[in-house]
Amino acid sequence: MNNIEGAVAQHYGDADLLGRIVKGLEAARIDLNQLQIDDLAPVDEFHLGGRKSTEYAVEKMPLSEDGHVLDIGCGIGGAARYIAKQTGCRVSGIDLTPEYIQVAQKLTNLTGLEKKMSFEVASALSMPFENDTFDAAITFHVAMNISDRESLYGEIARVMKPGATFCVFDVMKKSDEKPIFPVPWAESAKTSHLTTPDEMRALLDDAGFEISEVDDRTDFALDFLRQRLTPEGEAPPPLGLHVILGASAREKIKNTLRNMEDGRIAPVQMIARRKEK
Repeated sequence: MNNIEGAVAQHYGDADLLGRIVKGLEAARIDLNQLQIDDLAPVDEFHLGGRKSTEYAVEKMPLSEDGHVLDIGCGIGGAARYIAKQTGCRVSGIDLTPEYIQVAQKLTNLTGLEKKMSFEVASALSMPFENDTFDAAITFHVAMNISDRESLYGEIARVMKPGATFCVFDVMKKSDEKPIFPVPWAESAKTSHLTTPDEMRALLDDAGFEISEVDDRTDFALDFLRQRLTPEGEAPPPLGLHVILGASAREKIKNTLRNMEDGRIAPVQMIARRKEK
């Protein structure tokens, strides 16, 4: 793990995360012995739009029950669990942050999906998989922390089968005006590395992908954030992004909202296909 990857893992690392999630579930009167993925949706889909964004992305992907999907930067496993439950696919997830992987495995066990899923701590720049392994891959709100995009997408292409579908959903740069920090993915510009949609097109093309769809999700994400920006002084619900973001949750959500409203950033989804060799 290099210095930047270490800083990113430290940014997201939180030894008490599982405890806070369990407390939130208990406060919402959810029985841990009968835990369902829908019970976790408010907290375990750590990207703009949450579960609705995951559903939207998966609908665009031709996934079959015998497929094997890779979730790059899986966080605590929300999107991966949804895919496994909804499609019957096997799903492998990797993330830099050990605490996230521990929580992902625990929540997966509680939802009874462990036979369909595996998680491990790994870098997206050097993945522990053979060439041509996966039938599909996703990366949701991950590349914003990675400066070496050429290596990232080259490595993703390496582990995907020819013709496999790749879904990218990331915050992208929309203007030359610098974002306001902190935001959910970074405390400062030091670990924030945004690209424009045009730059992304070129990166994916160079890595061996053919893009079939580009979708700016700004309007949807603005509505999502406005609904979840708790008024000053009002207690948040038992489960939500604040459980992961901690004490700075409101500031980070507010800054993200302002950055989008001011046209500095935009959440963009891209659907691509690994070119035939």
